[in-house]
Amino acid sequence: MQHLDDATRTELEAAAFRRLLRHLDEHKEVQNIDLMILADFCRNCLSKWLVAAADERGADLDYGAARDYVYGMPYAEWKAKYQQEATPEQLAAFEARQAAKQEQQQG
Repeated sequence: MQHLDDATRTELEAAAFRRLLRHLDEHKEVQNIDLMILADFCRNCLSKWLVAAADERGADLDYGAARDYVYGMPYAEWKAKYQQEATPEQLAAFEARQAAKQEQQQG
């Protein structure tokens, strides 16, 4: 991507981000805890990253609006329709990932 001008690179990155959001929307069965276990980020993280990017640019974007954008609907609605209770196995895997991350940071 070194040969692309900044505007084109930004447009491509934005298009890829929008495609990621569509992909997540098409796969609502993938729970946030699954994403956290496998990739150390989730839909809420994407929302927070949008807010941080807005803050860096002096734009006004609150977390609730960003989260509704990422989820494609009000978060409360998504949560009621699609969020499942984490299983004991998921919670254990998440805790193990967090412990490994902490150990890696200390080492």
